Order: sequence, then C-alpha cells, then structure tokens
Amino acid sequence: MGLLRIQNLMTNELAKRTFLSRPPEPPFEFLLNDPTDSIFVGITKLFGVPFTWSFASLTNPHISVVGITGSGKSFFVKTFLTRASYIWNTNAIIIDWAGEYISWVKQSGGRVISFAKGDYMNIMDLSGMKPIDRAKQIMNSLDILTDISEYPEQRRLTAEAIEQAYVNLGFNIAAAPPPEKESPTLKEVVSLLEEKQTEGTYAYPAELENAIYRLRQFSRPGEDYFANKSTIDIGKLTTSGLVDLDLSSLPDERFRALAALFILQTLKEKMRMESWSSKAGLKTIVTLDEAWKVASDERSDAVTIIREGRKYSFGLIVASQNPTDINEAIFSNVGTTVMLRIKFEKFMQYLQGSLNFSDFMKSEIGKLGVGQAAVDMSFNTSVRFPNVFILEHIVGELPLDTYTITMMEILQPEEALDPNIRKEYVFDKITLNSKLVGNGLNSGVVLSLFNSMGEHNRVIEIKSLVDLMAKQNVGRDTVVAFLRDIGLSDTMITRIFTYASVQ
Repeated sequence: MGLLRIQNLMTNELAKRTFLSRPPEPPFEFLLNDPTDSIFVGITKLFGVPFTWSFASLTNPHISVVGITGSGKSFFVKTFLTRASYIWNTNAIIIDWAGEYISWVKQSGGRVISFAKGDYMNIMDLSGMKPIDRAKQIMNSLDILTDISEYPEQRRLTAEAIEQAYVNLGFNIAAAPPPEKESPTLKEVVSLLEEKQTEGTYAYPAELENAIYRLRQFSRPGEDYFANKSTIDIGKLTTSGLVDLDLSSLPDERFRALAALFILQTLKEKMRMESWSSKAGLKTIVTLDEAWKVASDERSDAVTIIREGRKYSFGLIVASQNPTDINEAIFSNVGTTVMLRIKFEKFMQYLQGSLNFSDFMKSEIGKLGVGQAAVDMSFNTSVRFPNVFILEHIVGELPLDTYTITMMEILQPEEALDPNIRKEYVFDKITLNSKLVGNGLNSGVVLSLFNSMGEHNRVIEIKSLVDLMAKQNVGRDTVVAFLRDIGLSDTMITRIFTYASVQ
C-alpha cells in the first residue's frame, strides 16, 4: 500500500513536468514544410527534425531576433534573407544602424546606400501621400526623438509651418499630390519660422526660437541629410533586390533614428498603396538591426507594419542584442522569435515575461552556445504543444572563423558595466578582410594582422590593433577610415589614439 502511494505521488509529480509527458517540441508536421515554399533554418535538438520556416500556419511573417554580439544573430539574418530570395524572389531592405551588413551586401551583389557618399532623403517627400498625413508623420517622428510633445506651442508652430510649406508650393493639403510634383524641404519650413521671427509680432518669442533651433539641428550645412532634395526613392527599393541603407555614417543616434523612422513610414505607405497579395511567400522583407530608438517605441511604424504586413506580403525582421530595446508590442505581435545566446538575467526575465515560456525552457536557453537558438512560434490556430523549441544549430553556409576586436581596455569602469555600450566587434574573416582591404591596406599588411590575431585565438584589443597597423606603416587617415567603417564614433577613435602606443 505504501509502495502504491509513493508510485502515485511520483506519477502525479511527473505529470506536472510537461517536458516529459509532452516533449518541448512541436510535431514534425508543424516543423517540416514544403521545401519549395519554405526556408530551411536548422535541425531541432530533441528529435533532429529539419525545421523549415513558413508563415502559412503562423499569425504573421514577422521575426524578432535577439542575442549577444557573436551569438549568430547576423548570421541567421543573412542566411534567412539569402534563402528567401532563392525561394520566393523576395526583396530585402536592411536598415543598417552600425554598418554591419555593408560588406556582405556588396559581396552578394546588392546595393549599398550611404549618406557619407552624398545620398539624401527629403523627409517631406510625399511618395503619393496627402501632405496632411506626411505632416502628421513628421511630427510623430519629432515626438519620438525629441521632447517637443512637452511644449504644445512649439509643436503647434512646427506643425503649422510644415503644412504651410506644402501650401506655398501649391499642394492641396488634404489631397493626393500630382505625379512628379516636387515637395518642399525642411529648410523651407525653417525659413517660414524665421520669417515669423523677423516680423517680431509673435507673442511667445522664446517658443518660436526653440522651435527653429529644433529643426535647424537637421538642416545645417553638412548635416542636411534629410533637408535636401532626395537622391533616393525609398518606394522603389521594395522592388530592388538586396539593399543596405547604411546609417552608420550619420552623426549620431538622432539622425539614425530619424532616417529609420522616415524609411519605415514610407515603406508602410508603399505597403498600404499596393493591393492585397495572394502570392505565396514574401514580396519584401525589411530588416531593422540594433535600432533601439525605433524598435522600443510603440508609436513607431515598425509596430504598424507588424500589425498589417501579412496581408500585403511584407515582412519585418527586428534584431537586437538587448531584448529590452524591442517594445513588448513587437514581441506580442511577431509570428516568430529567435533567441540566441542571452547573457544577462534581466534580459532573460524580460523575454520570459513577454513570451511566457517555462522555467525549464528558460534554463535551456541559458545554456545555448554560439549558433544554437530557441524558437518561439505563434500559430494561427490553437495548438496543444509547446510553442518554444531548441535548434541544435542554425544551418547556413559553413561558419567562418570569427575575429573579435575588444574595447574593454579603453573603457571607463562605468562604461564597462553599461549594457548599452558596445564592448566588442565580431567579424567573420571575409568581412574583416573586406573592411581592411576596402580602406587601403595592402595584402601583406592584412596577412600580418590576421597572423597576429591568430596567435591570440583571433581576439585583439583595439589599441593593440591600432599599434600593429602603425608599425606596418599604415597611415593615420587610413586607420581612422577603417575604425569608422567598423562603426566607431569620432569621439571613441580619438580616445583610442590617446591610449595607443604609436601616435
């Protein structure tokens, strides 16, 4: 009798452990789709089932990707975009915050758009929209990027000037624009506010001055990337194959965020103007990488695209090393979340709270190595099996040797503890070689650098790398160009030369 009771207790306890009574992996029919109409991602850890991704059974085609630097995040994105192009002839637009995809896009035959090379986007371009709608979008961007919403009078002045700039050029503010009619620019909006200031009759001169100053930040000579006539037609990029919009050359986070918001706004309107598509697959995938200012705000059009994109065959990939940079509205609406190696407990708790996976799965995710991943899928019908499962590894092209440039020796103690400050830059050999050669280093110098890094497990401190370059007679201007190319700010570059032995 006692043995029977113990047996019953054990049975009840085991029944609570759903990972034993029902394996934490969807049935193979939900994992293995038609290979001619799905994207092969990897092999599941538990039963070794090939996982081919299709959004046919998911709530939508959107994906969030999280993982620390070097965990395989960009490898997954590159693999996914490449195979989507093969399978569905999908176009891809990468909003590239740190310039991480430039070399890969060039090597893949895609197009790179860089503001450092004279490209401009007029944020007042209508792209078929009514002027009143574009004016609202511009103000929404300013609400996200600045504190203008706390100053109602400044906001009113700015909104009125934007609308007036369209009216002055003959636009009907509430009607679709005539084809080929040129839009005003932000500089003309500033001029309208300055005219009001010159008249000297406005009752609140300080409010007017602050409204002018706010817009001047984006229209000064040399920093007027969004206040000149456009050299880029964002709408056409949805049918242009593989495109990298390199934001790394812009001066700071405000400029990058403004560019990303405008691009997303234009793509959203382009998406809405196109008719519903019954075609299988995806017409266009937009990748938003490390754009924390954009992905973290629920007012961003990233959220709108996620909510509406499926019916237009538009997909959005949002990638970040810090999951708290991605708004919960995105996690709760994407059809797929790919979780790679997660370092901090608070990040893991955020993911668990957003995706509601078990403590057992949390423990398994904490053990992930480079290239391994946990996948959460939101199915469009009720299912009686776990949504989260583990991939033994993401299968793409053969993993390349990775080289890590670390920043720790030049960071202040408080910076080293700040999760928002990047501590290392990880490149595969082809990408790093491309950046070195692309900035003017000859093959002998490049080989010497790789040999030196190879002697230290392919890891090197940034100041040591600069010293090695200088000893190889690489000019300071060339070193600076390389450091900018990998995503370092001028402030950080100045600090590196201060610490380096060779000046």
